[in-house]
Amino acid sequence: MNNTTPAALVRATLRLQFRAGMTIDDATALVPQFARLGISHLYASPLFAARPGSTHGYDTVAYDQIDPALGGEAALVRLTDRLHAHGMGLILDIVPNHMAVDAHNAWWMDVLAWGQASAHATWFDINWHDPAPDLRGRVLLPFLDRPLPEAMMAGSLVLRHDGDGGLFHIQHHEHSFPLSPASYAALLAQVEAPGALLAAFTTVALRGGPGAEADSALAALRHWAATQRGQAAMMRLASLHDGCDPAGRTRLERLLAAQPWRLACWREAATRINWRRFFDITGLVGVCVERAEVFEAVHGYLFSLYQRGLVDGVRVDHIDGLAAPAAYCQRLRARLDALGRLRPESALPGAAIYVEKILATHESLPAAWPVEGTTGYDFMDQVSAVLHDARAAPVLDRLWAACGPDARACGLIAREARVQLLAGGFAAEFGQLTRLLATALKARGADCMPAADLRAVLEAVLVSFTFYRTYFGDEVMQDHAEDGAALHAASTAARPRLEARLQPVLDTVVSILSARPEHAPAACVRRAEQAFEHLTAPLAAKSTEDTAFYRYGRLISRNEVGSDPARLGLAVAGFHAGCTARAHARPAAMLTTATHDHKRGEDSRARLAVLSEMAPRWHAQASEWFARNGAETAIGPDRIDELMLYQTMLGAWPLTPFASVTTREAWCERIVQWQTKALREAKRHTNWLTPDTAYEDACTAFARRLAANGAFMARMDQVVARMAPAGALNGLAQTLLRLTTPGVPDLYQGCDLWDFSLVDPDNRRPVDFGLRHALLEHAGSFDASAATWRTGQVKFDLIRRILSFRARYPDLFAKGHYQPLEVEGADRDHAIAFLRQHDGFSLLVVAPRLPLGMEIQADTLAPGRDMALRVTLPQPVGPWHSLLGALPVQATVPFARGQVPLVCLVHDAGGRGLP
Repeated sequence: MNNTTPAALVRATLRLQFRAGMTIDDATALVPQFARLGISHLYASPLFAARPGSTHGYDTVAYDQIDPALGGEAALVRLTDRLHAHGMGLILDIVPNHMAVDAHNAWWMDVLAWGQASAHATWFDINWHDPAPDLRGRVLLPFLDRPLPEAMMAGSLVLRHDGDGGLFHIQHHEHSFPLSPASYAALLAQVEAPGALLAAFTTVALRGGPGAEADSALAALRHWAATQRGQAAMMRLASLHDGCDPAGRTRLERLLAAQPWRLACWREAATRINWRRFFDITGLVGVCVERAEVFEAVHGYLFSLYQRGLVDGVRVDHIDGLAAPAAYCQRLRARLDALGRLRPESALPGAAIYVEKILATHESLPAAWPVEGTTGYDFMDQVSAVLHDARAAPVLDRLWAACGPDARACGLIAREARVQLLAGGFAAEFGQLTRLLATALKARGADCMPAADLRAVLEAVLVSFTFYRTYFGDEVMQDHAEDGAALHAASTAARPRLEARLQPVLDTVVSILSARPEHAPAACVRRAEQAFEHLTAPLAAKSTEDTAFYRYGRLISRNEVGSDPARLGLAVAGFHAGCTARAHARPAAMLTTATHDHKRGEDSRARLAVLSEMAPRWHAQASEWFARNGAETAIGPDRIDELMLYQTMLGAWPLTPFASVTTREAWCERIVQWQTKALREAKRHTNWLTPDTAYEDACTAFARRLAANGAFMARMDQVVARMAPAGALNGLAQTLLRLTTPGVPDLYQGCDLWDFSLVDPDNRRPVDFGLRHALLEHAGSFDASAATWRTGQVKFDLIRRILSFRARYPDLFAKGHYQPLEVEGADRDHAIAFLRQHDGFSLLVVAPRLPLGMEIQADTLAPGRDMALRVTLPQPVGPWHSLLGALPVQATVPFARGQVPLVCLVHDAGGRGLP
């Protein structure tokens, strides 16, 4: 890994979601507030030009400009000026893997206009050699609302001329498909266009591609189309190609046949798509950023911003979508390091590189990637798991099993989802991979075999492959021990499912998929290898995060991005092991507990973790609701969906009573919105493509009936009242651990107060920054905040205090040694303790866990009994200064009755004076 980046400069980040009401100038006004909170870097969602109306920015249409809808580059300059005035920097989220399939994407439109002759034909991951005769050398465009013949007869394909760009288009609702200028001569001849214009486009057809002749011809067409005669001709052409008329339909068919693309119904995308998408989203096309010219085009403007000091670091979206992540990271690091010498003297040193990467439980970030670390999903899993009581598994399993035959083990559910997705949403990608492997097998000298046999072998491997991907297809020589282990585990699991005659095929397939670049495998082998790696990542994401997480309801606080729901809890020793490994390998990795992609808010997860401490009582309560609420007397929900609904309601329940019927109904609307999305993602009774409105309506009616049932709501309120104090302490514990363990803490917008949000779009709602400004202005003691903990100020105060200390003593956190501490006594399971030490400073942190067993008091969050635990310090240290206020009687006996059990103590051996 790269050790030269001054990681200490990135002390703490704040993730801000732009669009949907947040502009760059809006963010600029908030900079002083973030600085006072102790943030060192604003961590911005994508700012480059996106599809008009985008709510998130991941649908990029141009990499060479800041989105005008956000204020453009001028606004970015104002933001960075304000950031630098407060000693802060900017980390920008970039999206090199994919772009929007949109008329505003000039590169994509050029490909549609010119096909393989386009200068951008190889910039997108398009299979120009598709075996289907009608797609060979063409791009499938599955955007019609019905099959092509029906669309033509319905008159929904309309010929239009763009007076500004000069191109003809086929318009279909919001979609615009440019016609190739090579087909314009025959088109214009139908309306007796000027002879010179026809001759010009005859030359264009002869050339077959863009160039000076085409530019000149299009300019002449624009000029003629603007005349009265030309305007009449354009109207005449539209009429001549009206699909509602049989003759017009024939002309339209002939015109469409001459294009470098083929129109199709959107339902054909799953089976016929011949270009790589982002996951299964047909509106996003894969970019070949591994090509040098594409890398430069995608990053050229970013490099300019960095060189000018307007950007200080990057977050790379979906790194596993790239063909060669290691090569990409090395190229990106090298360019940023080289440009660093050209930055203004006033610019911050940099640049930090973070990658969005989902790590399996025993997976580490490849050492060949010269980056600071991941965006923190691995930490989010670890800190959540350590706050769950793994001993509850048998009781929770019994409750889960009572939900019916579909309530199976998480691994089986995920495997079934993979099978379903391979046959459905990823059928085209699966077919392409099978064909590439067949070619590679033939090159290896393997006998020809039926396609069905090869598909059976490949499916067995894919459904058993639990990592996101391997990296054998990368261009960089690197350690493939983890890749090999993952592939071996998948093949071992696949073997019993295959006939004996297919075992040798399995071995050969695995050898192809594990070919290394230094062994110079054939090009067909490399293509098969990369196609496998391009499929496993979206298959893993869609089968687990977007399917199994909505089917497996044992305890949904563990159904989170980056987590394995089958693992209910993590021992304290396991949490320490993760922190120690991170301190050694990636000390500047990002630590997060909430993101724009999380399934539920960080404090909702923390509250639901309490169910693992009260599993028998929860089993009884859920069973009572099953019996009383009558879900199974209607169409739905079934037991699984009902159990997940109850948990969601518990997790999102407000800390203060509903102020009115209106507020209760607004809360119910959020629950219903979540429920509909959850049902469709689960794909059990309904889905996004073919919704079962009867089942969805029944589930909605059930949820609304619960919200209107006074007895149920009162009982829900009682259950939450018991859980909420312990849940709040869990939330404070994970916040404390995020702020003090090795790594850079990230604060997702709005999560400085309690976060009981649901999955997007709920977790992207506007944030009340005015309230947070007022909290900064009227900061009081930590004890006073704890006494009114339901307001969330105690969490805000915890963050403010520790981030302020980090700002004064950054090296203690960036370079400080991490030492787990032994906890002894009958209550030792209730504490996580460690030291951070550097340059004479010692930071002692003791965070609570399993707080329900501590009898946390509802008014103070303090233990309601004496705690029998003692922390063993390596040597006598003192005196201690508390970052949170009052000191315990002894540092070695940290949790005292009557005090909030959060300990963050500092000792300075050098007597330098502490805040």
